[in-house]
Amino acid sequence: MRKHGFLYRVFDLYYDGFRSMTLGRTLWAVIIVKLIIIFAVLKVFFFPDYIGEHAKGDKADFVATQILNQ
Repeated sequence: MRKHGFLYRVFDLYYDGFRSMTLGRTLWAVIIVKLIIIFAVLKVFFFPDYIGEHAKGDKADFVATQILNQ
């Protein structure tokens, strides 16, 4: 890879920045834990599979009839 190429410079910028972080690693860990909680835990408990439970057959037809009947 060329040392003066754009992609190399972008990669080097991020690599050097993440390598020298101290507080940033802790903040990234907090962000990742929060995303896991939001997408894994909350989705399972607060967003049930309504279409899968109520659709008999094709899910697209069920959604279309629900939208058109409202």
